[in-house]
Amino acid sequence: MFGIRRNPGGGGVGRVRRRLWRRTAPLPHRLAVAAACSAVAAASVLTVSASPAQAATAITINGTSGGRALDGIGAVSGGGGNSRLLIDYPEPQRSDILDYLFKPGYGAAMQLLKVEIGGDTNSTSGAEPSHEHVRGSVNCNRGYEWWLMEQAKARNPNINLVGLAWGAPGWIGNGNFWSQDSIDYLLAWLNCAGTHNLTINYLGGWNEKGYNTGWYKNLRSALDSHGYNAIKIVASDDFGWGAADDTLRDPAFANAVQVFGSHYVCGYRSAQSSCPSSSNAISTGKPLWASENGSDDYNGGAPALARGINRDYIDGKMTGYINWPVIAAITPNIPWATTGVAVAQQPWSGNYSIGKNAWVMGQTTQFTAPGWRYLDSSSGYIGGNRNNGSYVSLKSPNNSDYSTIIETQDASGAQQLDFTVTGGLSTGAVHVWSTNVRSNNSADFFVRNSDITPNGGRFSLTVQPGYVYSITTTTGQGKGTAVSPAQSTLKLPYADNFDGYAVGREAKYLMDQQGSFEVVGCGGGHTGNCVRQMSEQAPIYWTSGHADPYTLLGDLSWRNYTVSSDVMLEKAGYAQLIGRGNTYNHQGPQNENAYYLRVTDGGAWSILSNNTSGNWRTLASGNVAALGTGRWHNLSLTLNNSTLTAAIDGSTVGSASDSTWVAGQIGYGTGQGVTAQFDNLTVTPVGTGGDPGPTGPIRGAGSNRCLDVNGASQADGAVVQIWDCNGGANQQWTATSSNQLTVYGNKCLDVPGTSNGSRARIMSCNGGSNQQWRINSDGTIVGVGSGLCLDVNGAGTANGSAVQIWTCNGGSNQQWIRG
Repeated sequence: MFGIRRNPGGGGVGRVRRRLWRRTAPLPHRLAVAAACSAVAAASVLTVSASPAQAATAITINGTSGGRALDGIGAVSGGGGNSRLLIDYPEPQRSDILDYLFKPGYGAAMQLLKVEIGGDTNSTSGAEPSHEHVRGSVNCNRGYEWWLMEQAKARNPNINLVGLAWGAPGWIGNGNFWSQDSIDYLLAWLNCAGTHNLTINYLGGWNEKGYNTGWYKNLRSALDSHGYNAIKIVASDDFGWGAADDTLRDPAFANAVQVFGSHYVCGYRSAQSSCPSSSNAISTGKPLWASENGSDDYNGGAPALARGINRDYIDGKMTGYINWPVIAAITPNIPWATTGVAVAQQPWSGNYSIGKNAWVMGQTTQFTAPGWRYLDSSSGYIGGNRNNGSYVSLKSPNNSDYSTIIETQDASGAQQLDFTVTGGLSTGAVHVWSTNVRSNNSADFFVRNSDITPNGGRFSLTVQPGYVYSITTTTGQGKGTAVSPAQSTLKLPYADNFDGYAVGREAKYLMDQQGSFEVVGCGGGHTGNCVRQMSEQAPIYWTSGHADPYTLLGDLSWRNYTVSSDVMLEKAGYAQLIGRGNTYNHQGPQNENAYYLRVTDGGAWSILSNNTSGNWRTLASGNVAALGTGRWHNLSLTLNNSTLTAAIDGSTVGSASDSTWVAGQIGYGTGQGVTAQFDNLTVTPVGTGGDPGPTGPIRGAGSNRCLDVNGASQADGAVVQIWDCNGGANQQWTATSSNQLTVYGNKCLDVPGTSNGSRARIMSCNGGSNQQWRINSDGTIVGVGSGLCLDVNGAGTANGSAVQIWTCNGGSNQQWIRG
């Protein structure tokens, strides 16, 4: 991942809103096949009911054309923690999601899976555990990437696996990644893969941290001497093609590297309209990959994905395309909560959503396979114009079957394509599948259209704007039919004694954000299992923000509760409980909107508040008898409306009053390098149970700012935004028995339309469905008339960010807290 990402979201798209997918949907795609009825018409056997917008484009699909071999289309699990909750999903939903990701003929059908080699440090959306926390102590069963690779392989035995490090434990090279230690570390990881019967096909260096030519030479030598000579090294998983330039000057480096991989070759989070590599990179003759792309919403990124998969090859001869990430299996407060090809934020309910990105990816992966060859003379831009769209053709190793993938994301009208098949390729029936990328109706994704029977190797197809088409002589494609259950909250009380897990694994729903919290056999006289913070020193960081270790669990709607846990410090330092944790800043993951009870081995305690800007406040503090090390103590933090109460070993030690954070998750934390154990977690509702009453403020979960009428206006049409909560009358909303949200007593929250982006406003109440809202237990507020969620535009968190309606996507900018 690129180190200066901005938080995506907002109506299911990134903060930089590229509205390509919001254009008016085109007329339905229509194909009709007709036999040739005269010698003049014999060249074409397909007629169409839509008139082409311009002259037909002739395309020859020539099996004798030269071209490079496809290495695959896929995605990244890692960079980091974005797949975390998938393993905790119940069946059958877990298998359903995995099928949509990896199963051929079902969904995205990924051909490449790139995984993070965990390093006990945050690498964008969480931290992944290392197989070797300390030198020489290797555990091959940590984390979930082994499991994910096994599941991918079980569904597609031909999927190719790629490993890459983002961060690493601090013992490596005494903080220097480019060392022999890191080479030995990677060898240990490869050995672990073998214990899982996994063959790693490709291995990279250090994600987006440049490259060291000597290190890559040493890595190649080490791989060869340890029996891993078949593994191909990818360099340098950074920006640009500098590594290719160096191989032209350094033959030994050229011999060490088999693939050149560059990130965001079309531009970071761009429309992916132009995707060049470099003349030097192409001249090496080695495979070129766009080894990380995307970082876009699972629906909103589909137009860019459609362009990029084709244009990477047309513009830059890239034969591998890897999207970041595979899936957003994280809770909505974690950065990048809707990126990938699917979203899976609620393992407790089983709810998930498959995005348009999955179907756009499937339009290539279900019609090709690694080893197929691009046909250069049969690939290009429609009519020679980028705005018309692009097409790539590939042939099977059997030299008969072929597929052509066409995208028309920027086209302004229908276009007729006249195909001629030659060069030994099959002239049999052509099957046509399409995805309407501009549609928000899943029925328009991955649609089987009428087959075409070529006449003398010729046929025609009219393509509509905003689509991806796949025409193929192969069969076996399909669209999965599994359906997600509805969302629901994770109910309180919640408890876990951690005894039900294998040692080395992660406890259910715990999401590490820094450091590594894993299940171990308890020490200090406790029986059974505990959760232990395993990182014993500062890691080699990937992010710019260097947080102390912490992990999160729970539902963002949790409001008034007591979080309690037994805690044992193994060394001097502090441990802490987290309450009402919500959004954090991924560039400084220590900076989270949350409350903390922090206790040191010396007995100093404090109730703290922090926010995403790193503004720590001490709300209460004091001292008790030293807790020491190697001894168990019970800590609890009670959050009841604005009253925060801390207790140690059952005795209240202090309290504070603060109303900054009203709801959120619980968590564990320690000081940097402090190992500690945690046991017997309980989260128990207290007080009113969180009922906010019918009237009061409505806060955005992602911003902690209130739903606000701009300028305190009471005029019809005054727009609604988010603003610092101030108790004003323009922030006091009443949920009525008529499903209205009223302000000032006589004005209703209103939207003027039912489409994505309709701006929220206030109007005199009239009983219309555009003024009726369902307030759901998952924190969403859904318009009765539109079926869309109340949403902060662009996932904005600043004062004045606009409020609108948008397709529900589970983002924190669509979650609201009353009271």
